[in-house]
Formats: sequence, C-alpha cells, structure tokens
Amino acid sequence: MPIFVYKAYDQSGAKVDGQIDAEDKVHALASLKKQNLLATEITLLSEEQSIFSFTLKISLADLEFLTSELSLLLESGVRIDKGIDIIRKTKAKPALAKLLADISSSLKQGKSLSESVKKHNDIFDPLYCNLIELGETSGNLSEVFDGLAKDLKFKRELQRKIISSLAYPTVIFFVCILSIFFIFNFIIPKMSAMFNDVEALPWYTQLMLSTSDWMVNYQGLLLVGAISSIFLLVTAFKQSSFIRWWQETSLKLPLINKAVVTVERIRFNSGLAMMIKSGVQIDRAIELSAGNIKNKVLQREMNIAKSKVKGGSSLTPALKQTSLYPDFFVSLLEVGEESGNLERVFDEIANRSRQEFESWTERMTTLLEPLMILFMGGFVGGVVVVMLMSMVSINELGI
Repeated sequence: MPIFVYKAYDQSGAKVDGQIDAEDKVHALASLKKQNLLATEITLLSEEQSIFSFTLKISLADLEFLTSELSLLLESGVRIDKGIDIIRKTKAKPALAKLLADISSSLKQGKSLSESVKKHNDIFDPLYCNLIELGETSGNLSEVFDGLAKDLKFKRELQRKIISSLAYPTVIFFVCILSIFFIFNFIIPKMSAMFNDVEALPWYTQLMLSTSDWMVNYQGLLLVGAISSIFLLVTAFKQSSFIRWWQETSLKLPLINKAVVTVERIRFNSGLAMMIKSGVQIDRAIELSAGNIKNKVLQREMNIAKSKVKGGSSLTPALKQTSLYPDFFVSLLEVGEESGNLERVFDEIANRSRQEFESWTERMTTLLEPLMILFMGGFVGGVVVVMLMSMVSINELGI
C-alpha cells in the first residue's frame, strides 16, 4: 500500500507530521480527518524521494537508530512487526520509512525477519543478517540488536571523529587552491607588464610567468581534467579488478596497512564475539564472521584458518597464521582457548583494536594539519618570494 507523508494540525492547533498508509490521497485525507487532523500538506513518499534525491540513501546513523530502537522495543515486549510499524510511523526519514514498509510487507506475507532484511543486502551486511537469523532461532533478538547497535554506534562515532578531524585540513587545502588560483590568474598577469621590456629574465621569473599564462589560457582544460580525474577514480572503485588491486596494494603501504588490518580485526572479532554469545559453534562462527571482512586477501587467509579449524586444528595456531593476529593477541587467544572463555577474549581483542584504531586516526589527523599548513605556507610563500625576487632583478638590470 502506498505511503503518504503529511503535515497537519490537531484540534488544539499544534503541528503534527508523520506518515500514513492509504490507497490514494483521498483516502489518506479521510483517514487523517477521522483522527481529527487538518492536513496542510500531503505527498506520496515516492514523489518526495524524487524531489529530494538525498533522502534515498540510508546512512549509518539511520541504521544505528533503527537497530537501537528495535532493541528497546523488543526488550519492552513489543512484537517485531509491531515495532517496525511504530518506527516507520514516527519521524523516520522517507528512505528509512520505505525500507521499513518493505520489511513490514514481507513479515505480513509470512517471511521471517532475517529473510526480509536479506532482500536489502545493499544496506544490511551478511553479519547483520546472520545474527538476526541466530537471534530468531535462539529467541534473544533483543540482545542481538543491542550488540549490533553498540557496534554501529562505535562506527558512527568514529566516522564523525574522522570527518571533524579532516574538516580543518580540508578547509586549509581549498584555501590554498583558491589562493594559487587568485595569484596566477589576477596578480601575476597584472605584474607581467613590468617584465615586457626585459630581455634576459631569470629562470624563476620565466617559470612564474609561463605558469600564469598557461593557467589563464587553459584553466578550463585544467578544471575539466580535475573533474574527469575524480569521475574516473570513483568509477574505478566500482570495478572489482581495481578494488582487488587496491586491497592488495593497501596491505603493502607503510601507514595504511596497519589501519586496514586493524579495521578488519575489529569487524571479524566483534562479529565473532556476538556469534559465540549467541551459541554458534566456533567453526561456524569463524565462517560467518569471515564474510564480514572486506579485504579479499585477509578474507582468504581467514578462510584457510577456518578450513584448518574444521579439520581438527586448534584455534590459536590456525588464527596465528593470519595477518589479523600479532603476537600479543595470539597470547590472548591462547588464554581464552585454555579457559574456555573465547567470547570475552574476542570482545577484548575487538575493544583493544578499536582503541588502537582511534589512536592511529588521531595521530594521522594531528599530523595532517601541520603538513597542510606547511604545504600552503610553502607554496603560497614560495610564489610571493619569486615575485619579490623578480622585482628585485628588474632593479639590478637597471630598468
């Protein structure tokens, strides 16, 4: 049934907004009237999405909101289908409301929640779907959603920290680009008349004037080249061959490889801890959690370890041969395997890896700020020095 987004006033004159299911706009208005609501605006959800295209994407914050709300509602004794309808009819943004409407429709057709979310594999990753399936089987969906919500909250907060940390260097970078554009397009062309009668210009003055002439004459081409480069890069990251090359290369780069391995360790161990907590056998838990690893090289290593565990090998030696577990974490695995408390150990490894990644992010962003300032000061300052030296050279030539 179509979903309509409405804005209305209640009997007391207060503003009310929300969503309502109806066959058409006439029936939607009639339903609102029965609720003693005076509609001022009513729009079909698909029409609103076509107007506001940015609402089509479900963000990490939306997913975290949905997961935590479902955990709270299930803990309060609300059925899953009723809980989804409650969230959908609140202030959920249109894209999330449409997703929940599809899931609700699947549930009403008799499908399970795990089957319903697997249809949206572009939003819910395999670990999310598998944990929901396990939660349905064991009857502890509320705990599963709570664990998933905590994991999503960490990812969202880390994303926010990275964005906020990169904001200042990004502003400096764009100020630097605009400064260069202004100098070479406006300042230097006005100064070039000073050098028209000079026969033997210093090499740095010739380079400055030539660069300015090129930018003035070909800045349109430069802009097209920059846009094309960005477009090609975005397109390349959608190609499986390029992604595979980048995943292999990123593990060889000095600064990036540690971040990649740490992130994958967080994904694998947090999923593994939740799987074991839900009562999954260790070999099956490794198999499901390995699907949560994005890097194909590391995923292949984990699949080999999974095969060894299934073949009867001990857990610690098998995982030790992967790149995800350095010596310190291997010692934790040995303790967990001997004590039989693997859930606690995998959770501890995930938490320590989160702290390690946060520290790495802070160090990188802290280092990036002075580097950007140095780049801007060096480049813009270098141009200014060349301009001054060029003017001094005119005096030395007696012009």
